[in-house]
Amino acid sequence: MPKKQKMEHSELAGEFTEDGVTVLVDIFRPAGTNNDWALEVVTEEDDVTTWEEGFATDRDAFDEFLATVARDGIRSFFDSDDPSVH
Repeated sequence: MPKKQKMEHSELAGEFTEDGVTVLVDIFRPAGTNNDWALEVVTEEDDVTTWEEGFATDRDAFDEFLATVARDGIRSFFDSDDPSVH
């Protein structure tokens, strides 16, 4: 059985609250690499939104999250029957 890859999590990752709604922003990449950063948002109801494209920096990933909240609202991460992909 192959070993599970360890992940490095950005210091920008963590809980984010707006309008009384809290989500977990996870920004990560394989530990010990210079790979692009991945971005996922997990709601309190375990809805997961994943961006397909990676980000050159963790700040770019966090800025994209903030832009999505500003554009679509924090409740846009909650939903539906299908996981969201950006």
